[in-house]
Amino acid sequence: MYTEKVMDHFMHPRNVGEIDNPDGVGQVGNPVCGDIMKMSLRIKDDRIEDIKFKTFGCGAAIATSSMVTELVKGKTVAEALALNNRMVAEALGGLPCKKMHCSNLAADALHAAIADYKEKQVQASR
Repeated sequence: MYTEKVMDHFMHPRNVGEIDNPDGVGQVGNPVCGDIMKMSLRIKDDRIEDIKFKTFGCGAAIATSSMVTELVKGKTVAEALALNNRMVAEALGGLPCKKMHCSNLAADALHAAIADYKEKQVQASR
């Protein structure tokens, strides 16, 4: 049912936790399945220097969160914003159709964290 890569990211998730004094935080949830994802990031010179996640959910939710952090660490903010659910699922070698919503949540949490970062930048420039 799950690929070896999904199982690896579920059993050995990367970048778990929270960043102290993050530059951006995003939290999303799906009330239907009960998954909740929170991502925090540190940005330096328009690059994601560090990213961490905390996820309450199924194995696919944990695996997609882990994969998102791996895919965007070191990338520019624009490159990270281009990440979508299809790219996350492909990086994991695919997900069962009924678990695709999990990859949506991981990308959504990332995008919410970047939006929070951008809003803080606007407020700081005022």
